[in-house]
Amino acid sequence: MNEIPPPASGRSAPVIDEIAYDILRVLRRNGRISIAALATEVGISRASAYSRVEAMTRAGIITGFTAQVDTSRLGLGVSALVFCTIQPQSWSPFLQAISELPDVESARVMTGEHDIMLVVHSTDVEAMQSLVIGTIAALPEVTKIETVIVLSEVFRRPYVLPDDIPQRASMSVDSGLMRFTRTDQGRPHRV
Repeated sequence: MNEIPPPASGRSAPVIDEIAYDILRVLRRNGRISIAALATEVGISRASAYSRVEAMTRAGIITGFTAQVDTSRLGLGVSALVFCTIQPQSWSPFLQAISELPDVESARVMTGEHDIMLVVHSTDVEAMQSLVIGTIAALPEVTKIETVIVLSEVFRRPYVLPDDIPQRASMSVDSGLMRFTRTDQGRPHRV
């Protein structure tokens, strides 16, 4: 009864109910909450809370529990977004190489001018330069690289749930890929 159906073929997410979303909201605020406290907060039995968390874990909705860490307070004062363009048919060795770099927090394949974005951390600008130029750009699979230093992180959500996203009016798009998005159609453009 509390089982979450496995995902259908393709990339469809399993259908989950409002209680499952409530559980995920509570876990987003406090991933270390006990099952008993989780059950109380959501308004279900302890056994139901346990079986629902287990079902979401088996279904791959919950992928793990981890601490959130402020890297700057650990001495990693410089963070950057590193955008890489990769040679065709060379993804496997590139992905293997970057997965072995402990300075890389995440890697996200993307559309647009570059192929992948890396979030990286370092102790200082010199160490960041060594990482980006001496290590990442030196990989034979990399044809182009662009680095953006992060000045500050305003916020980071652990995850977003589908019902967090408000309904918005659909917009017609004048062209395919865009390099900018207008904030106001009537605003004059600066050249």
